[in-house]
Amino acid sequence: MASTPDTASFWRRLARSTIARFVGLAFLCQFLVTGGVLLFVQQASQRTVVSAERETTEALRDELLAGYRSGGSKALSAAIGQRLSSTGGDHIAILLATRDGRALAGNLGAWPATVPDNARWRVIDLYRLGRDQPDPLGVTATRLPDGNRLLAGVVLSQRLRLTRIYEEALSMAFLASLGLSLIIAIVQGRLIARQVSGIAETAEDVAVGALDRRVPINGSGDAFDRLGQSINAMLERIDALVSELRIMTDGLAHDLKSPVTRLMSVVEQASARTKDETALDALETVRREAEALQTMLATALLISRTEAGVGAGMMRETDVGDLLRDLAEVYGPLVEESGFTLTVAAPDGLIFPLHRELVSQAIANLIENALKYAEGGNAITLTAAPDADLLITVADNGPGIPASQRDAALKRFGRLDPARGKPGSGLGLSLVEAVARLHHGQMTLGDNGPGLLVALHLKQRG
Repeated sequence: MASTPDTASFWRRLARSTIARFVGLAFLCQFLVTGGVLLFVQQASQRTVVSAERETTEALRDELLAGYRSGGSKALSAAIGQRLSSTGGDHIAILLATRDGRALAGNLGAWPATVPDNARWRVIDLYRLGRDQPDPLGVTATRLPDGNRLLAGVVLSQRLRLTRIYEEALSMAFLASLGLSLIIAIVQGRLIARQVSGIAETAEDVAVGALDRRVPINGSGDAFDRLGQSINAMLERIDALVSELRIMTDGLAHDLKSPVTRLMSVVEQASARTKDETALDALETVRREAEALQTMLATALLISRTEAGVGAGMMRETDVGDLLRDLAEVYGPLVEESGFTLTVAAPDGLIFPLHRELVSQAIANLIENALKYAEGGNAITLTAAPDADLLITVADNGPGIPASQRDAALKRFGRLDPARGKPGSGLGLSLVEAVARLHHGQMTLGDNGPGLLVALHLKQRG
C-alpha cells in the first residue's frame, strides 16, 4: 500500500526528531547487549553439553579398552556384549571391527567409511542394528594393537533435546528482550522529552510576556537541572531589565501624553480666539500633528504592554463570528464612504479564548490599513475558521505588498514608500503582531491574488 503524504511527512519528521533518534539508539544498544548476553548463554550451555557428552564417550571407550587389555579382543567382545545387554544399546553405539571393516561385535553393521582408525571425538549420523533411522552419534575410534578397530559412541538425542529447549527458551527471551528494550527506550525518551518540554513551555510563555515563569528545578544537580538553573538566572536578569525598561517607557509615554494634551488644549483655545485664516490653517495643522503624536504614543504604550503580557489573564471565551460581525457593523459606514464593501465569513458557534478588546483593536487596524492603502481595490473580507486552533484573516483586493518588502512592513515604525505620504505611524502591524504573540500565535502576510492577506494564527495553550 502506497503511503499517503501525511504518513510520509510523519516519518520524515520522526526521522529528524532528536528524541526519536535517541529512542532508536537506546533501543539498539539494549538490543545488542541483550542479544549478546543471550548468545553467550546459548554458546556456553552448548559447550557444556558437548563437553559432558564427549567425556561420556571417552569414558565408554576407556572402559572397553580396559577389557581389551585384560584379555585381548575376545575379552573386549565379551565386554561389548555385556555392556549392550545391560543398557539395551539405547544410548550407546559400539563396534569392534577387523582391519577391512567387518563387524566382530557391537550394534553397528560395519565400520563407517568416513571415520578413520584413530579418530578423536566427532559427530556423525549412523544406523544402529535394529533401527530404521540414523541416529546422531558422538564417536571416537581407536586402532588396537592386534589390528582390529574399536568405535565407541553415545547417542546425542539428549543434546538435541536440550538444544531445542535452549533455542525455544532463548527465542522467547529474545522476543521478550525486544519488547522490554523498546519499552525502556521509549520511557527514557519520554523522560527526556518531558524535561525538554518543560523548558520549551517556559520559553514559549516568556516569549508572550510571562516573564515570571521559570523552568522547574528538581534539585538533582544533573545536566537538565543545571540548564534550568542557568535559564532561570538569565530570565531573572531579563525580567529585571524589562521591568526597568517598562517603567521607563511607561513613564515616558505618560509624561509625553500630558504635554501633548496641553498642546492640543492650547491649540484649540488659540483657534477659538483668532480670526486669521492663515493662523487657523497653521493651528489646524499643529492640531492634526498633535493628534497623530498622541495616537502614536497610545499605540506604542499598548504594544509595549501587550508584548509584556499585560492582559494575558483577561482571555475570555468569545464567539469569533459575533466579534467580526460587530466590527463590520461599526466600520460599515466608513467602509461604504470609502467606496469599499466589507464582508464577513465565519461559522456560527466558533468559540475561542480571546482578549476581545485587543483582538478587536488589531482587526480594526487591519481594516483601516486596507482602507488607506488598498488603492484600486473595493473589497475587504474578514474570515475566521478553526485551523489547528484559530485562523482569522483580513483580505483586500488592492495592490498588496511585494514578498520582498513584507519583512520591512512588519518592523516597528516601518513604512513603505507608497505609505510615506499618508497619515500613520507605522505601528499598526506591530500591534497586530504583538496581539498575535499574546495569544501564543503569529501574524503572517500573504498574497490574496490580488491584494494583501493578513492572517492571525492564534493558539490555545493546553
